[in-house]
Amino acid sequence: MTWLSILVPVYNVLPYLEECLQSVMDQADAGVQVLVLDDCSTDGSWALMQQLDQRWPGRLQLMQHERNAGLSAARNTMIDAATGDYLWFLDSDDKLLPGAIAGLSAIVKQHVPDAVLCDFSVWREAPRLKHRLRGEAHRHSFQGPTLQRSQDRGALLAGLLRTGQLHAWSKISRRSLWDAGLRFPAGRYFEDMMTMPQMALRCSSFYYCPQPWVAYRQRANSILASMTPAKAADQSAALWPLAQAVQALQDDALRNDGRLQFAWAHQAARNLIGALRFLDRQRDMPPAQRQALAQQFLADFGRISPLSLPALRQAYLRRGWWLRAWKLRSWERRAQQLGTPGAHA
Repeated sequence: MTWLSILVPVYNVLPYLEECLQSVMDQADAGVQVLVLDDCSTDGSWALMQQLDQRWPGRLQLMQHERNAGLSAARNTMIDAATGDYLWFLDSDDKLLPGAIAGLSAIVKQHVPDAVLCDFSVWREAPRLKHRLRGEAHRHSFQGPTLQRSQDRGALLAGLLRTGQLHAWSKISRRSLWDAGLRFPAGRYFEDMMTMPQMALRCSSFYYCPQPWVAYRQRANSILASMTPAKAADQSAALWPLAQAVQALQDDALRNDGRLQFAWAHQAARNLIGALRFLDRQRDMPPAQRQALAQQFLADFGRISPLSLPALRQAYLRRGWWLRAWKLRSWERRAQQLGTPGAHA
């Protein structure tokens, strides 16, 4: 019986792929399906996948797209092919830490939750003292009920949004949660942030294990390190699918959950500031385009966040978050300047 499917999308990750798959093979039992999909790599990743398939005969299920379709499409193809009770998305430049699968198995057998959340470590080729001081050896992905099965959906969503760690690979979920058409948005950036809150919204139970199970490789070419107008727009609107899904539920208790309202608005503000920070640096962008994007980003926050910007600032002040309140007000003013016709940069 297949209790777990590990989904590994591959695109031009030749230097990292073997280490990633080795970390899985070192601990996968017979009930673990390992799906590996090549999204038309050009660096020899497909050839390496075939070599590794020979090293571990019958352990890998290789797949290949006919043309490059992007991360979301690769994951979606593997979701359709998965047979495990649970799905674990693992990026091909990251790796599972020892004991991860055994830890997951123990939780699933004892508690049978819809989702299991884990922590992670930041993996750098040459870590420095400042990285250790930041706590990169153990990053928490959740704030809320710990080491217990919980059915508090408001706590689940609030705990994820408070940390901002919305990546897919730190959340193992029942495959049945994806049966009703939940998929990653093809052709979009910030796809995890658009999708994982919706997954959490479908959960009736969850379990948070505060142990690092994934080593996340920090690479220079991440989304945030190479922003574009399209990426900034997707960041600004990333929580819109969550807003739509919550509205469709017509669950007044969830909509009025103060924990969720604050965490949701807090993450929406982080998205707004991230998009505005990019826009503020675009000195060569035509003024009309900067103006339109600034207005769009403010409008995105207005339709997504359950709290207005002034209400969120007050919530920060009540918590003693003076610097956050000041920062939010500063960026709100900058957005208004950028969005005003004829305003100087």
